[in-house]
Amino acid sequence: MGERINSAKDLRVYQAAYKLAMEIFRLSKDWPAEEKYSLTDQIRRSSRSVCANLREGWSKRRYEAHFVSKLTDADGENGEIGTWLDFARDCDYLTHADHGRLAEECQEVGAMLGTMIKDPSSFLVKTP
Repeated sequence: MGERINSAKDLRVYQAAYKLAMEIFRLSKDWPAEEKYSLTDQIRRSSRSVCANLREGWSKRRYEAHFVSKLTDADGENGEIGTWLDFARDCDYLTHADHGRLAEECQEVGAMLGTMIKDPSSFLVKTP
């Protein structure tokens, strides 16, 4: 059995999503100023929302439906990241290599979220 998970921050999916959000932040710093309130804001918001939804969901683990709902929200935000990555590549703000790497990381986060959504039982708080 692996290490004890004490918070959402201990989850591999959270760590991967956080790393992705920080990479997006770093790369988007150089995007054009006219994108500040559109593409830049959108991709940063959606990437950070994955982590926020995971942490909110973690606090709702007593209630499977609430937990899965927040995981589903995180998955939706993660899917949105893929769309913004495509726009950033096609607007020449991201290289094809950076896009490919970030899109792969995004898919990995999505796969982990999908596994949790399909079988959340090991994450739920067991009530006596």
